[in-house]
Amino acid sequence: MKTVVIITAMREEAEIIISRFALKNSQNLKNISIFEGEFVSKNPLKIILVLGGIGKIQAAMATTFLLENYQDIDAIINVGIAGNATISRLTIGDVLLPTEIVQHDMYLPFDGTHLDYAKKSISIAPPEIENSFDRFSVIHGGVCATADEFVDDIQKIASLREKYNADVCEMEAFAIASVAREYNILNRCIFIKAVSDGADNEAKEAHMNNLEFAMNNSVQVLEKILYTI
Repeated sequence: MKTVVIITAMREEAEIIISRFALKNSQNLKNISIFEGEFVSKNPLKIILVLGGIGKIQAAMATTFLLENYQDIDAIINVGIAGNATISRLTIGDVLLPTEIVQHDMYLPFDGTHLDYAKKSISIAPPEIENSFDRFSVIHGGVCATADEFVDDIQKIASLREKYNADVCEMEAFAIASVAREYNILNRCIFIKAVSDGADNEAKEAHMNNLEFAMNNSVQVLEKILYTI
């Protein structure tokens, strides 16, 4: 049986996945919780859900813990909500499968290939899935911008568009991808980002109001991807 790891940051995100797949709590660290179960299909999958916490440090710790303690992981899927950085490409509830992940809060005034791990973007190759959902669209390809910052400023989001051509912004993906790259399993990583807010002055309220809708959409996409593994 293949093993799929799902990483989420927030309990509100995790609870929707836990409920959908009837996962059971199997281990708790200080700020990281593990849930396990099975995705029932023609080709069943072992599911390990990690509620890792918010931000790059928590995401890196959770990913490292997984890779050090679980063997033969066939896929790592980061599922979560994100802010919309586009003008019109995305709207609330849409799901992005990014092909590039950048870190937008790293500043180093030095050049050199030895700094590429921190300054350069990370490329991802998500699977193609049919865009056949009624209430939202799945966008294949785009830029996910990560930082230890909840973006709720219209000028900030404009700068992310200008500097990185960002489509969404969030707080964990670059850290997860960086750890996976160090362990040589980046090719097994998939990122599913559902838009919950416009990363503007109303982002806090929109984020909470749209969280369940956006996460339910991302879980629908997750299920389609699980059938392909």
